[in-house]
Amino acid sequence: INDNDEFFGKVSPALMNHQQTGRDLIVISDWMCARFVRLGWVQEMDRAAQPHVTRYLDPLLRSPAFDPGRMCSVPWQSGITGIAYNRRKLGREIRSVPELWADDLRGRVTLLSGLDEAFALLMQGNGVDVTRWTADDFHQVCDQVEKQVDRGQIRRFTGNDYTKDLVGGDVLACQAYSGDVIQLQADNPDIRFVVPEEGAELWAESLMIPDLARHKANAEKLIDHYYRPEVAAELAAWVNYVCPVPAAQAVLADSDDEETAALAENPLIFPDTAMRGRLAIARDITSTERLEFAKRWNAIAGL
Repeated sequence: INDNDEFFGKVSPALMNHQQTGRDLIVISDWMCARFVRLGWVQEMDRAAQPHVTRYLDPLLRSPAFDPGRMCSVPWQSGITGIAYNRRKLGREIRSVPELWADDLRGRVTLLSGLDEAFALLMQGNGVDVTRWTADDFHQVCDQVEKQVDRGQIRRFTGNDYTKDLVGGDVLACQAYSGDVIQLQADNPDIRFVVPEEGAELWAESLMIPDLARHKANAEKLIDHYYRPEVAAELAAWVNYVCPVPAAQAVLADSDDEETAALAENPLIFPDTAMRGRLAIARDITSTERLEFAKRWNAIAGL
């Protein structure tokens, strides 16, 4: 899947007409999972066939607003949207979202262009509980971002290519994904990632079984396979995103390979207690809100 919206357009004709998609499993971002769940396009899973999911799924990820109890979705990998910055070139630490608007960062900041990827962290910078944000909270963020665009604070809005600006030095601070930054730090230890004092967004890319999938039972077993701690540990060591199976931490810690064992201590893969207290899963944008909100945000981001 290259893009959530693109994939939605590809499979929606079949699902709308109660036809098979040719897929037994799909993995998409939770904000798009919410749309599939609301439309009734995915099947509930049989948790009796998934004992490892039942036992090991991270409590922080167990009950998002769009799918209470995670009966229709299971996180594949998780991550944090926070702030990345170049400590050496900036010459100071960044601890909070409002610091992105500091004068010494003018023209050297990027924000994520996607509405669903960008809004929650900015709201958290305003002290908003993103599990229950309102339309007023959204428009307040838009007002703030418009102001920063007008004063030249924001260099541009980006997709995943924000990493090029950060590594190249054109940008000193940006909205960023935790897993990307772990990989960048391997080559440049001056690049830091921070979960702001006000909090950061915890999100997931989740597995779902589409309507009329031919091999539902097999799909459920495959999902459960990835929730075995030893399998989850191997995957976490490869992708470096937040592992949805906390029990995998002990498996990595026992590794004979020093680099692998060190990953068990990385809070961007296994958030510690202090960090977990600052993470929240944002309420998704409903279908009735989306048209209005996307129109306003896209005009600001130049989409």
